[in-house]
Amino acid sequence: MYTKIKEGYIGNPAQLVTLRRVTVEEGRARGTQLIQVCTAGGLALDILPDAGLDLGQCRYRGINMSWMSKNGYDSPAAFSTQGDEFSHTFPGGLLYTCGLRSAGPANRDGEEWHPLHGRYHGLQAEQVCARVEGEEILVQGVVRETALFGHLLELKRSIRIPMWRASVTVQDTVTNLTPRPEEYMQIYHCNFGYPLLSEEARLVLPPQRQTIPRTDFARTGLDRACSFDKPIPGEEERVFFQKMEREYWARLENPTLDIAMKMSWSGDTLPILSQWRSMASGDYVLGLEPTNCYIMGRSAERANGTLPVLEPFQSVTNTVTITFEEV
Repeated sequence: MYTKIKEGYIGNPAQLVTLRRVTVEEGRARGTQLIQVCTAGGLALDILPDAGLDLGQCRYRGINMSWMSKNGYDSPAAFSTQGDEFSHTFPGGLLYTCGLRSAGPANRDGEEWHPLHGRYHGLQAEQVCARVEGEEILVQGVVRETALFGHLLELKRSIRIPMWRASVTVQDTVTNLTPRPEEYMQIYHCNFGYPLLSEEARLVLPPQRQTIPRTDFARTGLDRACSFDKPIPGEEERVFFQKMEREYWARLENPTLDIAMKMSWSGDTLPILSQWRSMASGDYVLGLEPTNCYIMGRSAERANGTLPVLEPFQSVTNTVTITFEEV
């Protein structure tokens, strides 16, 4: 960008890149802060400091790519760990991070209650900075999940967005800052919606993989796991676990739009892809969710022998990249 200034093509970086902070002033999200990003490559994206620097609405060349739930954005005050409040506040968005200590259904683990998909999305990021560095936008911050006499998990998030492309990379380093082992769970709940998702779209996955249906109803749709229907009133959701061997990527193509989405992630730390397929009318979504667990909740995951552990002061780094392109 600065090369273009020196060459005289532009006099203001804002001609190519938008990076600004705004506050929502009405509705149920009133008071919520957003970091708005637009690139010369056609990407428009909301980043949510009040929700752990998760990613909200996303467009590519003016066309919606992400899924937004009926709820829309929620304010920090709306987040609750009680009862079934998740269904009343879950906003969707391009990335909703689940964890850090439990993911999946609400569950009681010993004397501790864990809400549906954990507490992460209700945690505000600290030390947030957003700037343009050379040819990319960089947004960084820290999120801490803590308890008196208990756990202290610190997540340092870096979001990198190249100026000339429609791509976003989220890199998290999670550290157990206590002198005792800490069990942790994470899902990178990435959500795609209409018009990228339609009956014209198809999902492409690495050929070397094992597909495990989560429920008996999901099993009935194994032959349609990578294709999609028109919206169906009252259609039950299907979830498949995709266990990949060497390649960790997924591609969603829509030939009608001539647009494709490519996802890749760190398979060494996120070995499972949870594929959430809801063709329900009004709740029409494809979730592609790299994860380190089987999304059963903390106590059930431990019983299954699949609950990851961070040793004292140990760190783990996860990376997820989402790219949109013409085909």
